[in-house]
Amino acid sequence: MENINLPEMLPLVGCGILAEEIRFLIKKNSWNVDPHFLHSSLHVDFKKLEVALTSSFEKLGEGPKTVVYGACHPLMDRIVEDGNAHRSKGQNCVELLLGREIFDDYLFQGAFFLLEDWAEKWEEVMAKAFGSNPEIIREILGNEHKFLLCIRTPCSKDFTRHAERISLYANLPLRWHDADLSHLELILENMIKESRNKDGK
Repeated sequence: MENINLPEMLPLVGCGILAEEIRFLIKKNSWNVDPHFLHSSLHVDFKKLEVALTSSFEKLGEGPKTVVYGACHPLMDRIVEDGNAHRSKGQNCVELLLGREIFDDYLFQGAFFLLEDWAEKWEEVMAKAFGSNPEIIREILGNEHKFLLCIRTPCSKDFTRHAERISLYANLPLRWHDADLSHLELILENMIKESRNKDGK
């Protein structure tokens, strides 16, 4: 990877669902990036997500910031612009990880995407999104999805037990995809370059 470090640390605000992967890539490439991660369940509550993002931007000051998030809020681009930041281009964190082509292919097949972070916080996330009635959750998932796609990365621990339990809970078959970090790495590299150019450094 090209040396694209900024003279000063570049603040990065990201979704916690990819925290380990982003930290790994920052360390691997020796990027001068200071990461800050928000709870991965925030995107099911637009108001809380906006408050958390705005608060993070205010704490990080007026300088350039980069945001690793999908379009997880209807006003995401406005929120990011108001915070003097720029956002990774992508529908959600899974697309940022897999790339548009692979993501769209699995989406067309009927996948419900599951990463380690969400697998470990399944009850909390589902309760915030759909309530606490398991029958309703099964009906919603079954109507919209055909299988659970669990995504492993080089940073993942073994979350097979969580995934199998969720598969039984959701009454959906389980499939696995092993993702490398090449697409996410390219996105981060480009975002750091854009931040450097924006700051005129």
